[in-house]
Amino acid sequence: MKHVASAGGVVFLGKKVLLLRKINGDWVIPKGKIEKGETPDLTAVREVMEETGIRAEISNFLGETTYQFKNSWSNHEVIEKKVFWYVMTARSTKLKPLKEEGFVDAQFVDYFQINDYLRYEDERSIVHKGYVLIQEA
Repeated sequence: MKHVASAGGVVFLGKKVLLLRKINGDWVIPKGKIEKGETPDLTAVREVMEETGIRAEISNFLGETTYQFKNSWSNHEVIEKKVFWYVMTARSTKLKPLKEEGFVDAQFVDYFQINDYLRYEDERSIVHKGYVLIQEA
């Protein structure tokens, strides 16, 4: 089994959460691979900017999620991915989804509609955790 690490951001603009829609229709939270020499927090800020066009500022570390999937590009090898999540505040609002990575839309979605968009329970859970943290701030 191969292990990889990513980092991402649950980005809030008021009570709205930044989501990306992939070409297959799935809505996801921006995240990406941690580059050599990069810290998870810097990765999260960079990935949010690259994938969505949004400048965001970290306010808290949210936690980690881990999941496994089969890599369809290399003999269906099992990959275990650990994602470091951060709660962030949007500092810009002009959305520009990264088409080269298969993103066809980006939107700020009302927090109370998040379960209608996000397919994966681990992502729904991390968004809910982030929402609680920003309410306490």
